[in-house]
Amino acid sequence: MIITKTYEIEAGAILIGADLYNAELTGADLRHANLYNANLSRADLTGANLTGANLYRADLSYADLSGADLRHADLRHADLRHADLTNANLTGADLCRADLSYADLSGAKGLKVIA
Repeated sequence: MIITKTYEIEAGAILIGADLYNAELTGADLRHANLYNANLSRADLTGANLTGANLYRADLSYADLSGADLRHADLRHADLRHADLTNANLTGADLCRADLSYADLSGAKGLKVIA
């Protein structure tokens, strides 16, 4: 049995260190939200708008970010292991030292590979 938590969160919300494990945030408007060090592991963020969000050191392991808008998001040091980023928009996102092990990046937009 999986229990899902449903939240109503507004754009620009300050959620530093918040525990949003397994949260249902489909289509949520989280533009410019401060989710520094937040636990979003296994959260459903399908189609969420995370433009400009601060996700520095956030735990997004196993999160569903398919179709999410992550333009200009700060994902430095974020844990994105096993995350679903299918068709996500990562244009301008900072992924420095983010862990993308086993993440699904199929169809993701805006990724730059630096050799």
